[in-house]
Amino acid sequence: MTKKHYLTMIAVLMSMGLSMAQAQNPECMTNLSIYAEHAKVKNYDAAYEPWKMVYESCPDINKANFSYGEKILSHKIKNSSGADKDGYIQDLMSLYDNSLKYFPTKFSKAEVAIDKALLSYDNKMASDAQLYDMLDKAFNEDRKNFKNPKALYLYFSTLVDLHKAGSKELQEVFDKYDDVTEKVEAENKKLTGSLSKLLEKEDAGTELTSKEKRLKKVYETNSKSYGQIASSIDTKLGDLANCENLIPLYEKSYEAKKSDVNWVKRAVGRMFAKECTDDPMFRKLFEAQLALDPSADAYMYGGVLKQKAGDSKGAIADFNKAVELETDSHRKSNILYKIATTVRRGSKSQARNYAQKAINANPANGKAYLLIANLYATSANACGSTPFEKRAIYWRAAEMARKAGRVDPALSRRANQSASSYTERAPTKEMIFSSGMAGKTVSFSCWVGGSVRVPSL
Repeated sequence: MTKKHYLTMIAVLMSMGLSMAQAQNPECMTNLSIYAEHAKVKNYDAAYEPWKMVYESCPDINKANFSYGEKILSHKIKNSSGADKDGYIQDLMSLYDNSLKYFPTKFSKAEVAIDKALLSYDNKMASDAQLYDMLDKAFNEDRKNFKNPKALYLYFSTLVDLHKAGSKELQEVFDKYDDVTEKVEAENKKLTGSLSKLLEKEDAGTELTSKEKRLKKVYETNSKSYGQIASSIDTKLGDLANCENLIPLYEKSYEAKKSDVNWVKRAVGRMFAKECTDDPMFRKLFEAQLALDPSADAYMYGGVLKQKAGDSKGAIADFNKAVELETDSHRKSNILYKIATTVRRGSKSQARNYAQKAINANPANGKAYLLIANLYATSANACGSTPFEKRAIYWRAAEMARKAGRVDPALSRRANQSASSYTERAPTKEMIFSSGMAGKTVSFSCWVGGSVRVPSL
C-alpha cells in the first residue's frame, strides 16, 4: 500500500468517527449495522444485545450509540420493573454522562443535565431540592442550550414548591421567574422569526418546498410547546406575584437594591404587569429607573403615570418618546403593545393604531392581533344599525384572532378559543339566509371601518 493510499484510508476512517483500534474490530461495525436497522423500525428489544456489545466495546465508534442507545434503554425502562428497571435506569444515567465524554461537540452540558434530571423526576429518584440544584447548575453554566420546555417548567416549579416549604426566599422566585420567562420568550422569538419568513412566502403565493413544510411544522409545534409552558409557569407563580406581596417586598429591599438597575427594572416591570401602578412604591421605583436608565421602558411607565394623573397629552408624548428611543424591533413592538393596552380605555381607535404599529415592528406579535380582535368584539353595539350588522363585527374579530395563532403558535390555544367564541356570536346560518346577505359585503361606519364579506351558504 502506498503512503498516499494509506493516508487516504486513515482520513476516511477518521471522518467516520472511528479510531484505528475500532476500525480493526469488524464485530463492532457488524453489530452497529444490525442494531441500527432494528432501532429504525423501533424493534428495541432486538436492538438491545448488539447495541450493548458495540456500546461497551467501541463507545466512540458512532454517535448512534447514544442517540439510539437512549431510545433502547428508555424502552427497557418502560417495559421492566424492580431490579431490572433500576439497572436500566443507571445504564441510561451513565449513557448520558458518556455522551458528553465521547462526543463533546454533539451534546451539551445543559442537555445532559436536563436528561438526567428528567429521568430522575420521571422515576421519582430525587427530591425537589436535588432536582432544582441539578437544573439550576445547568441553567447557570449553559443557559444557551437550556431549551427543553418541560425542564424549564420543572426548574421553576420546584423552586416555587421549595419556597412554599420555607426553604427559598420569595425574591429568588421572582428573579428566577424573570430568567425563565425571558428564556422562553427568546426561544419563541427565534421560532416565530423563522416562521414569519415562511408565512411571507406562502402569503406571496409561492409554494413551500417539502423541506420548508417540515420546518414550518417544527416551528409551529415547538412554539406551541413554549406557549403551553409559559402559561403553566404563570399559573404556578399564581398569587405570589400580587400587589400584596410585591409592595412590601420591594419596600423592604429598596434601600439595598436601588442602585441595581436590573433589579429596579424588573421590579417596575412586575408592578406594571400586575397593575400595582397606583401605589407610591411604583412611582419611587420608576423614578429610580429613570435616573439609572432613562430607557424606552422608563418613558412608557412615565406615560402611564401621567395618564393616571389626567395628563393625556403628556402621556402620549412619553409613549412616543419610548417608541423613539427603542431600536430593537421586537422590544419596540412590545412597548407599542403595552401602550395599546394602556390607552384602550380612553380610545379604542388609538389602541388599535398602537397595536398595528406593534405588528408593523414585529409581524409575529400575536398579542397585538388578539388585542385588536377584542377591540372589535367589544364595539359590536356601536358598529351597525341592525342586529345583523352589529353581529357581523364578530367575523372581523375572529379573523384577527386566527391571525394571532398563525403568526405566533405559542398563542394558538388562546387564539383558537377567542376565534371560536367570536364566531359563535356572529350571525348564524339562519340569520344569513333570512337576511338575504349571503356572499354580500357589510361595511362598518364606526371607528372600526372597513368591511367584511358575509359567508356564502
